[in-house]
Amino acid sequence: MSNIGLIIEERSRDIGDFLVGRLIPFRKKRMIGPFIFIDHMGPTQLGPEKYMDVNQHPHMGLSTLTFMLEGEIIHEDSLGTHQRIRPGSVNWMTAGKGVTHTERTPPDMRNGNTFTAHGYQIWVALPKELEDMEPQFHHIDEKDIPKWTDGNTKFKLVAGESYGKKSPVPVHSNLFMVEVKAKEAYTLNVNGSLKGEIGICIVEGSIEACGETVGEGNILVSKVEDTCNIKLKPNTHLLLFGGEPFPEERYIYWNFVSSSKEKLEQAKQAWGNKTFVMMENDDTYVPLPN
Repeated sequence: MSNIGLIIEERSRDIGDFLVGRLIPFRKKRMIGPFIFIDHMGPTQLGPEKYMDVNQHPHMGLSTLTFMLEGEIIHEDSLGTHQRIRPGSVNWMTAGKGVTHTERTPPDMRNGNTFTAHGYQIWVALPKELEDMEPQFHHIDEKDIPKWTDGNTKFKLVAGESYGKKSPVPVHSNLFMVEVKAKEAYTLNVNGSLKGEIGICIVEGSIEACGETVGEGNILVSKVEDTCNIKLKPNTHLLLFGGEPFPEERYIYWNFVSSSKEKLEQAKQAWGNKTFVMMENDDTYVPLPN
């Protein structure tokens, strides 16, 4: 998904073991493990005249993870993929050396009714040795994603490895993404279960960490290996994500990610000149941002 104008950096702050900011990248933290960008879509009402229509745009050097909480999207790309994504499923597109795609409301949902669209578009940078790999697309149904409970708290392993489990999403680095839903108050202990850098995205509700209450829309980033326990208030919904950081810096321009500024420039020129790989059956085009 194109991120033009979607990120507004707000102030970040320290609270004990954590940094707090709104989405990533934010000023004090550009990446969390290999995760380099998170776009929170909605929740927003669509229909009967307003729908999602994200025209053809490029990606390079990253994998996109689309995770819907409500609503549905049709994904099409330059690999020839045509895939509907429903809540709880995962679309995992690895751009590698270059791919283009669109995301649109399905035709059968453009029926005059209104519905809620709500989800996350997440970008995971590729390891340096895989930045130029051939692009790939994988869809994993909700039924195939590992799930478990602890009391009345539900867990889902969206991607990667954690809590002794492994998701079928074919990731390319050591990472994790876990959905947590707590109906009642719950104490979350992440020590020993999540490896590397840890981000905590508050989708709904609020948590208490290091004596401070933090509400929905914020992301907490662990600054130390052994963090304080996190207390979830009733009806709290979290996404835990992160993993092992890369040894090299990553640069980001629009929808392109690379360890090389030169490669970013080449991608910008290719997209601007329309020599980038394009979809066969779609002539829409999102221009480079000014």
